[in-house]
Amino acid sequence: MSVLRLKLPTDPRWVNIVEKNIEEILTDHAWCEQKAATNAITIITNNSEHQDLVQDLLALAKEEIDHFEQVHNIIIKRGLKLGRERKDDYVNELYLYMKKNGNGSRVSSLVERLLFSAMIEARSCERFKVLSENIQDEELSVFYRELMESEAGHYTTFITYARKYGNGIDVEKRWREWIEFEASVIENYGKSETIHG
Repeated sequence: MSVLRLKLPTDPRWVNIVEKNIEEILTDHAWCEQKAATNAITIITNNSEHQDLVQDLLALAKEEIDHFEQVHNIIIKRGLKLGRERKDDYVNELYLYMKKNGNGSRVSSLVERLLFSAMIEARSCERFKVLSENIQDEELSVFYRELMESEAGHYTTFITYARKYGNGIDVEKRWREWIEFEASVIENYGKSETIHG
């Protein structure tokens, strides 16, 4: 997972917390997928002049909705219930950082949104890897392994477009700053049965 360049790995003991409440992690995960699809649509809405970005993010949004459906199907199959949408404090902290760091230009707003999105995908990918390697539930282990590969692709998509359309912005420097900030945020999590909790 070094390709993701995350500073702070998730403690595998987080999975022990998750396993005590599978319904909660599945509910939280389903809503994470919905938010990811909505985020992709928001980027499209604000940057519709970039045809390639629109096409790739439409595909990504469809994939996220498909993941939502897959998680929901697991919930149904297990006789569980999809709970109400969960607040994601981790993502909210990243969102505030994104808002604070744009310089007001459209290019800066796009780059910050793409790096925000890449950061969430990178951490989700890392969490799915930890789940797939440590959860005792065979079905969920396989499921999270497959999703991990998909999330890694999404991370790459966001980073690639930040580099492509970040004219006049040192995207690599900003990404290093995002990685540092995320490390300071994630150290406060890993204690609840949510994807980023």
